[in-house]
Amino acid sequence: MKPLRRNTARLLALALWFALAGAQAFDFADVAARAKQLAAAPYRKPESKLPQALKDLSYDQYRDIRFKPERAVWRKDKLPFELQFFHEGMYYDQPVKINEITPGGVREIRFDPDDFDYGSNRIDPTKMQGLGYAGFRVHYALNTPKYKDEVLLFLGASYFRALGKGQRYGLSARGLAIDTALASGEEFPRFTEFWIQRPKHTDKELTIYALLDSRRVTGAYRFVLKPGDDTQITVKERLYLRENLSKLGLAPLTSMYFFGENQHPTTDDYRPEVHDSDGLSIHSGTGEWLWRPLVNPARLLVTSFAMTNPQGFGLMQRDRQFCHYEDLNLRDDLRPSAWVEPLGQWGAGRVELVELPTPDETNDNIVAYWVPDQPPTPGQALDLEYRLHWQMHDEERPPLAWVVQTRRGLGYVRHPDGSIGFVVDFEGPALEKLKPDAKVEGIVSVGANGELLERNTVHNEVTGGWRLMLRLRRIDDDKPLELRAYLAGENSTLSETWSYILPAGE
Repeated sequence: MKPLRRNTARLLALALWFALAGAQAFDFADVAARAKQLAAAPYRKPESKLPQALKDLSYDQYRDIRFKPERAVWRKDKLPFELQFFHEGMYYDQPVKINEITPGGVREIRFDPDDFDYGSNRIDPTKMQGLGYAGFRVHYALNTPKYKDEVLLFLGASYFRALGKGQRYGLSARGLAIDTALASGEEFPRFTEFWIQRPKHTDKELTIYALLDSRRVTGAYRFVLKPGDDTQITVKERLYLRENLSKLGLAPLTSMYFFGENQHPTTDDYRPEVHDSDGLSIHSGTGEWLWRPLVNPARLLVTSFAMTNPQGFGLMQRDRQFCHYEDLNLRDDLRPSAWVEPLGQWGAGRVELVELPTPDETNDNIVAYWVPDQPPTPGQALDLEYRLHWQMHDEERPPLAWVVQTRRGLGYVRHPDGSIGFVVDFEGPALEKLKPDAKVEGIVSVGANGELLERNTVHNEVTGGWRLMLRLRRIDDDKPLELRAYLAGENSTLSETWSYILPAGE
């Protein structure tokens, strides 16, 4: 009988192991099944149950509600990652369900008003029962082993932001963009539920699953966060359409450009530049590198670059010199660049850039994303994978030479004739090895709405690069003008392509 009892014990242990394994087997397929089921049902617009006292909060009052760090999830267990949460309030009026995936199964992390310090707000925490979280943030020992820094946050619609070592928050990413810059109006999908994998003590990555919902689209997402000098987030998504739509923006990035080297401030401002990003960089499927400096246009400006299987694109902050910003509070020089690295073949489509007019720096007025030529039809799944790099010192750039600054203006002119001037500086390995008297030519093309009057290419003795100086005339000021230029040697291309849009009326 003893061998039988031992076998029974083994069977019971095996059954328990399978039960536990089944409990923790939550993965992307589970979220995708929920997204598919959701897409097959009519959209249900969420209702806000936010108390009026929270709806009426100003921006500063909302920021005064702070999560208590000592109550962070996983802090007591001394795990490498910790979670803190955002309170509902202001325009964050929809709760987001947040779950933890543990070896014993999935458990909901429920809202507790005792987790928050309400600051100087006259809010009774006892009346906050029954609310949910607006979002969450992830902390990790990024800059020093003695302190866990905030490295990633999800807050509002499908927005999220991340940081690498030594960086300050700047631009944001989104899960999805729908009908951006169309007259019909933009639809903002939102992440309604998250599942976060409980990390092990030795983990250096954190896995997060998310369910997205909106009137016309649902989606399943997996984010794998890897903090570091260049923090990376590997994104896997599966989308389902309830209805057809006009424009699907994938891997969208959102940033701010107020003024800079190519656009002087219209108000009295001691800062030379104010922006979170200064250009759109694209590495096309054919290997060409493109650089489009950003502008703050007087009216909506939408441009695009058609290609097949892009190798990458991003909204970049190339200018890293503090003296070009002089803002001790914002530290624009420490804002990250965000580079989208496609994983797999994305097919035919276009990188689209949307630039909106903004009267100040409080508005995100720049959006860039990928638009596929063949969006899915209702009931059909669209799968996409990419890696987001949040960069500062080792930013993605061409191997030869790249644009380091674009300046607009003619300088001193004895007899003004209404022409427009640009100075474009290039630097990079391909130029550093050339002699100062090397034959380098700026190859320039001007759109039908312009006329090139003067072109000079000279060695920049200060930087070791080359400077391209242009003078041109626009034919119709009420229409935009497109310019393209790159540097070429005697037998080869030396730089990326500078692609500039001069907006109408500017």
